[in-house]
Amino acid sequence: MQQMDDATRTELEAAAFRRLLQHLDANKDVQNIDLMILADFCRNCLSKWLVSAAHERGAELDYETAREYVYGMPYSEWKDKYQQPATPQQLEALEARQKAKEQS
Repeated sequence: MQQMDDATRTELEAAAFRRLLQHLDANKDVQNIDLMILADFCRNCLSKWLVSAAHERGAELDYETAREYVYGMPYSEWKDKYQQPATPQQLEALEARQKAKEQS
């Protein structure tokens, strides 16, 4: 990718990001806590990164609008329809991941 022009690389990165969002949308059973445990990011992180990128470029984008884009619907609706309560095992695994990060 180093030999590509910036515009083409940006287009490919944007397409890959949109594909990631489609994949997450098609796999709503994958909970944010599962993503945090395995990959240290979740849908909310993606939303925050979008807001940050917008602000870096002088564009206005609020967190709720970014979340609606990432979730494909208002967050409150997604939460009501798809978010499951975290299990004790998930909470334990997330805590262990956070502790491991602090120690490294």
